[in-house]
Amino acid sequence: MDERAFTRVTEEYARRLYAVAVRMLGNRADAEDAVQRALLKCFAARASYSPRWAVSTWLYRSLTNVCIDELRRRRVRDETTAVDPEAASPAVHARATRRGVGGAASTPPTSTDRIDLVRALDAVPREARLLLALHYVDGLGYSELAAIRGISVNTVKSQLARGKAILKQALRAGGHDGSD
Repeated sequence: MDERAFTRVTEEYARRLYAVAVRMLGNRADAEDAVQRALLKCFAARASYSPRWAVSTWLYRSLTNVCIDELRRRRVRDETTAVDPEAASPAVHARATRRGVGGAASTPPTSTDRIDLVRALDAVPREARLLLALHYVDGLGYSELAAIRGISVNTVKSQLARGKAILKQALRAGGHDGSD
């Protein structure tokens, strides 16, 4: 894939990739960074792209891998913070305050429904949350999801069913996962 073709692909998919990244990572700045990193990785590897693969599959797979890496980094950072709260950076404290963690006053919600949905989505395991976003928001089919994540179609179906069940249960509970 030459540079011009890659630019066209980037323009065509950038919005959709960003939407997925926001859903996975929960904030716009991290989503923008993730899309940029994913596209840079794809650009660097464009010579190895094979036309037998759908471009969308290649891009989504790169993006989901970048997002999952970021979520893992956050988990490690949050675990470190839980062990030694004084080691937390100001950004971690700010994020915790926005979430209402640690007894800090949280900012007043602008939409209760949105907050409940965000909390409910937090209860859904990462892989299922990713598949839910790609399937229901971006309209990707089971086969494409299987190719993007490198899993079987049956695994996609079971992860989606599990994710939907957990999401419904969490929404019925008001978006709380019971850990509050």
